[in-house]
Order: sequence, then C-alpha cells, then structure tokens
Amino acid sequence: MAKLLPVDTFDLTIFGGTGDLAMRKLLPALYHRDRDGQITADSRIIAAGRSELGRKDYLGLVEQALRSNLANGEFDAAHWQIFRNRIEYVQSDALAHDEWHAVAGALSGREHCVRVFYLATAPSLFGPIAQGLRNNGLVTETSRIVLEKPLGRDFETAFQINTDVGECFTENQIYRIDHYLGKETVQNLLALRFGNSLFEPLWRRGAIDHVQITVAEDLGVGNRIEFYDRIGALRDMVQNHMLQLLCLTAMEAPSSLHHDAVRDEKIKVLRALRPIDGELVRSNTVRGQYAAGAIQDKTVAGYSEELESSASATETFVALKVEIDNWRWSNVPFYLRTGKRLKNKHSEIVIQFQDVPHSIFPEQKYNVVPNRLTIRLQPDEGVKLLVMAKEPGPGGFDLRPVSLDLSFEETFGIRYPDAYERLLMEVLRGNPALFMRRDEVESAWRWIDSIIDGWDESRQKVESYVSGSWGPTAASVLLDRDGRAWHPES
Repeated sequence: MAKLLPVDTFDLTIFGGTGDLAMRKLLPALYHRDRDGQITADSRIIAAGRSELGRKDYLGLVEQALRSNLANGEFDAAHWQIFRNRIEYVQSDALAHDEWHAVAGALSGREHCVRVFYLATAPSLFGPIAQGLRNNGLVTETSRIVLEKPLGRDFETAFQINTDVGECFTENQIYRIDHYLGKETVQNLLALRFGNSLFEPLWRRGAIDHVQITVAEDLGVGNRIEFYDRIGALRDMVQNHMLQLLCLTAMEAPSSLHHDAVRDEKIKVLRALRPIDGELVRSNTVRGQYAAGAIQDKTVAGYSEELESSASATETFVALKVEIDNWRWSNVPFYLRTGKRLKNKHSEIVIQFQDVPHSIFPEQKYNVVPNRLTIRLQPDEGVKLLVMAKEPGPGGFDLRPVSLDLSFEETFGIRYPDAYERLLMEVLRGNPALFMRRDEVESAWRWIDSIIDGWDESRQKVESYVSGSWGPTAASVLLDRDGRAWHPES
C-alpha cells in the first residue's frame, strides 16, 4: 500500500453537518483517515447546522452514526475518544446574516490553517453560503470550497451557481465533487490505459466493437424521494458519474498527470459527444420507472407507491446509446445504463473487442467469443480480461473462454479506502485533479439538456419495469437493434 502521509493542519467546516451525507459518508471517512494517522492532532472538524444542539448531543449523534456506518470491527472505542476531540458543533443558518458569528468565532485566530468549507447542502444554498463566507472575511488564500452534486438541475442553474461561487472563490479553490472519481478502480483506469503498452494501441475503432457502462443499484430512492422526484436518474447519475466514467474511458492520453492536462482531455470528449435530439431521442434513449417486485426474495414497493402518487413521470432508469464524433471512436457506440431497484448492485465498464478477423476454428464445433475487458468499480473492485484458451487434457482440442481476474483487495491485501476518504485528502492537499472543472460541468449539462428537451418535445413515456429485473424491455431492444446485448450480470 502507498505510504500514508499526514496532511497539513486544517479546519474543515461541514455545512449540513447533521445531514445524511455528513453522518453516513463524510465523518466515517474522516474517522478512517484519522485512525490511519493522516490527520494532525491540532486539526479540527467543525459541523455547522441549524439544529439546536450542544456539542455533547452532537457527539452522541456522530458516535451513533459511526457505529452504524462503519463495517463490523472498524469502530474502536479508544480511538473514538481521540477523534471526538477534533469535532466541534456550531448552530448557524447560512441564510441568516446575523448568525455567521458562530462560524466566524470558531475559525477566529486560525487563519494560518488550511480552510475547507464542505457544502453538504441543497445546491440552492451554494451561492448564499459562498457569499456569506466572503462577506464575513472567512475566505483566506488557503481556503477551499467543496460543492456536492448535483450542481444545479440544468445548464442555466449550474451556470448561475458557478458564477455565484466564482465571485467569492477562485477556480482553483473550487472543488466540485463526484465520488466516483475517488474510486480506486477509476484511478486504475488511467494506469491500465497509459501505463501499459498492451492496451493503448487497441483502445480505438478497428479493435473495439463497443463499450458498455453500467451503474446498477438494488436499492430504491428511499428518503430522498421528494428530492429525487424533481431530478430523476438522468440528472442524478448520468450528468455526473456516468459521463465522467465515459470521459476517462474515451479521452486521449494527457501530456502529464497535472490536473489541468487530464481535465483538458476530458472536456474534449464532452464536446465531441453527438447531441441526442430530435428523432435520436426516441431511438437512442430509454426511460423507466420501477414497479413493485422482489429483490433477494424480499417484496418491495413500486416508485409510485413510495411517492404516494401515480402521476409522476420521473425516470428511475435510463439507458442511452452514445456516439463520440472523433477519429478514435468513430462508429464505436457507448451504451450507458443506470437504474434503481435493479437485480443487484454493481458498477462496471465493459470494453468489448471485435471478433477475430478470421477464425481457424470451425464455428459448428468451437464457440469462439470476442475478448472482453471488464473494469469493476463495485462491489469488488478489480479488472477481468476474458480470453479464449484450450481446455487442458490429452483428448481433443476444445476451447472455452476463461478470465484473467485481478481483485485489487486480494492482490494488495488491504482494506480499500472509501472514495470520500481519498477525495477529502485530495482537497486538503490542494490537488484538484479528481474534481470537475467549471467547463466540464457546464458542457455536460448542455448535452444532458438536449435529451431532456427531446423528451419533453416528443412526450416520450416512462416505461414500467419490475423491481429485481434489469430494467425495461426497451433497454434490451436498444442493443438488439444493433445486433448486440447487455453482458450477463452477476
């Protein structure tokens, strides 16, 4: 495992410090990094929220959250006594101008420390919080602000948020987070492509038949349903997570690992995406909404029942056929799908290579299948390469596909850090490479908006699918029309 280096002394202020994201992801991530020795003894975590809580009450909530969200055996009572000393709580309403004194007082006298403001709030508060920080003199040269997704709900709202925050912080102080970019396997995608001479010459038209990117969840919308019903799967997952995975898969080699060199190549992919509008919306997109069904032998309700309304046309599933108009990827389709209440939870990128140009093995006897590279993002991160091999034994010459399988956890023998652990450390180090630049966000929204407009104009219906399935039938038809199929899931 790479050597864990401590970060500089910091004050990390979490706006929305009593919320689900803080309790379920951010504080457990910070606990792990503290336990591994990456957080200095004089660093502080300041939770800001509107709830009337004393510090003792807030620490009780944090302890309960850690016990619930850490894996079995990871909560250490002795270390909790150390970690709790780093945590403070201040009551503050970001929209009330006379309540900023609590945050200002907590930060007073520590201007020498790295300051990180993590906005685990609704996007509508991003601009007002940034302005409050500026107006109260809390923005220093070493300050950074972290914006959670979704950044707006369309190009116009994203542009306005970027403008409002940009008036208070410089672009290199703004960290737009997408936790998928913190996954170890996503980082290994760069190593796989640009650290090996084996794959890069084949990473193009002429060798690759198509690419599939799947982000499947078996859970429903849960307590996010009111928020989710205003957003839907296209805005919630495709605009950020899936387009970022597509960019890293399809981009050209950057000149270096410098953050702007990598992001320059990603923006080229976004600008080369063929718009899905007009008639293409009907032929290249599928919308779905989960109905009641069973997952792992447990009966679950449908989306409309959870929402207590049958009138919602919000999609919980999206499948897209995406084409990139450049030399490398001409006529190589990228198929994207994501959804709630699917058969199981997994995320993967599948690179499907073309058939051998001439098979010497008779088709009637040998089932020669094309090579396939699968990059697993969750639940078990790793890389699998499907190749044809002769079955061992003295009798005859029989072929079958076999997998060369690399599990990162088994290979390196370590607990894999959560994506938020990596991303929080990168913010504290001042490294924006794993975060989205303003032009990336806005280019992605422009492309997404064309699909939303097409859905509105064509009045494309949302198809129902049974919970525990792999989505609407139309998603299979999307590939079947091209003579292809989604790869078997497991």
